Amino acid sequence: MRVVLKLGTSVLTAGGDRLSRPRLVDLMRGMVAVQAAGHQVVLVSSGAVLAGWEALAFPPRDRTLAEKQLLAAVGQGRLMHLYALLAELYGVNVAQVLLTADDFRDRTRYLNARTTLDACLSRGVLPIINENDAVALEQIRVGDNDTLSAFVANLVDADLLVILTDAPGLYTADPRTDPDATLIPVVERVTPEVWARAGGAGSHRGTGGMHTKIQAAEIATRAGTPVVIAPGDAPDALARIVGGEALGTRFLAAGSRLEARKRWILAEISPARVHLDDGAARAVTERGSSLLPAGIRRVEGEFVRGQTIRLIGPGGAELARGLTRYASGDLGRIAGHHSREIEALLGFTYGPEAVHRDDLVRL
Repeated sequence: MRVVLKLGTSVLTAGGDRLSRPRLVDLMRGMVAVQAAGHQVVLVSSGAVLAGWEALAFPPRDRTLAEKQLLAAVGQGRLMHLYALLAELYGVNVAQVLLTADDFRDRTRYLNARTTLDACLSRGVLPIINENDAVALEQIRVGDNDTLSAFVANLVDADLLVILTDAPGLYTADPRTDPDATLIPVVERVTPEVWARAGGAGSHRGTGGMHTKIQAAEIATRAGTPVVIAPGDAPDALARIVGGEALGTRFLAAGSRLEARKRWILAEISPARVHLDDGAARAVTERGSSLLPAGIRRVEGEFVRGQTIRLIGPGGAELARGLTRYASGDLGRIAGHHSREIEALLGFTYGPEAVHRDDLVRL
């Protein structure tokens, strides 16, 4: 199972105004335990701004974008240093990945980010993701890490998104003001009634609240990834959720991940065409195999890496569509060649496949 875990500032501080080292130890131990059980974990972590505020001895806050960028620039390194030290205790390496909204909008940057994260996971490295607050302008900011975690879940094709927060989950009403409020264990679909229960913003330490968490749940579940919002102070919360325990509120996926990915790939109507030989056509249509450069006869049209292309069989019929790992000029140069020749021909390689089977939809 591939799990995206989002940790909010309130969880990292255990309700205080400083990063809680004991809480961070508990959280890291939980992530390592889930990895040891055979699962892959991607961490989306808040806390950089708070870490910077702590480092500068808690100056008065004016909450402007410039101040947030300053605190993030000071705090991001400190936060990563803490994570790296804790992970090292368990023999785990970490990788920092800072993203902005443009990394999800631009196909090439999207594919590069996904390739990096896949490489980390394949080597047992724990990727730690945050928004690049130190340089992001308002126009290119995702805005909050709840939403960022949903985008990341789509990016890595996660099986589950877990958002740990300072609330036990979604309630029928605000439990702080309504003593009769009860926890909602399962949400089948995000409706206006669900939105009405979101309440206001979060604490002064963070930027979110239940509203941004429901927004994240709606984004992820529409793409086929279930979401759990659960209390960050619950012992072994992540392991219990991954193990199937009913903790917090679970938002059910609106459809299968495969269906969502097909819709995403098919959404781009591209005139670009790649013509296949008989062997490649059979491999793609009958066995669901990846498309290798050796099976390509001709490249038609111009396209960039990460764009949807049409795969055309020997008879002229469109057989499939997929996301190309190589731009049109590069694909034309390696067409008909074995994958082991790619690096010699281009001077670089994005992998042996022209279109990986995970990025391919047969028609």
